Amino acid sequence: SGLQWLSEEFSLCSPLKNKNDAVTFKSWLRETWVNLAMVDYPYEANFLQPLPRWPIQVVCKYLGFDSTVSDHQLLHGVAQAAKVYYNYTGSSPCLNTSQTATSSLGALGWFFQACTEMVIPMCTDGVQDMFEPEQWNFQAFSDECNSIFGVRPRADWAGTVYGGKKIGSHSNIIFSNGGLDPWSAGGVTSNITQSLVSILIPDGAHHLDLRYSNNLDPPSVRAARALELKYFQKWIRQAQKSTGTGSTISKKRKNSP
Repeated sequence: SGLQWLSEEFSLCSPLKNKNDAVTFKSWLRETWVNLAMVDYPYEANFLQPLPRWPIQVVCKYLGFDSTVSDHQLLHGVAQAAKVYYNYTGSSPCLNTSQTATSSLGALGWFFQACTEMVIPMCTDGVQDMFEPEQWNFQAFSDECNSIFGVRPRADWAGTVYGGKKIGSHSNIIFSNGGLDPWSAGGVTSNITQSLVSILIPDGAHHLDLRYSNNLDPPSVRAARALELKYFQKWIRQAQKSTGTGSTISKKRKNSP
């Protein structure tokens, strides 16, 4: 009866029938919260799902409970919060627990990259985070990659190819991190050299600076874009100077129709 109630409360396309379904359901919810935090944009957007502006604020309106509420009240709020992410427009007849982003996004490509180039260990302890404890299990991840793509990841490949944290010999890279983006926890948040620079965007969600400009953009992202442009211009000038192409480019522009 509990599984049936959950299925109806969350308007699931595929009703929960057993314990395995419940485990999958919880994993789906966990990824939902991660995605929501990632796309907390200051305007309506549809990167992962069609969402209102500042969706985290909208979602949290359904989760303002104290410790005295019943489990049913709490789960009703969680269901309403999930529907902000999956059915903000009201056009979805049910919630599909087999995906956490729009099907047109092609999210499988990211998973393939993680299976072949960029293994990202993930773990939770239920103390420093809001999730149930789950240890990182590389073998289980490798088995999942093999079952889906027929490939197995090399655990240290990213460090071997890109240098891990020892990237001081690289150049001309901007590491921009949004303060609202959970991924910023693993980002480069301070300058390493004069051409390995970090730009912090306190009011920014995931790659907000790389999205189209919007009248609702916070000042921090406008400043970040302006600074990024200055670095681009500086590095292009340096490259032209070192190769002697600056004068050639200038002459071509003058001769252009």
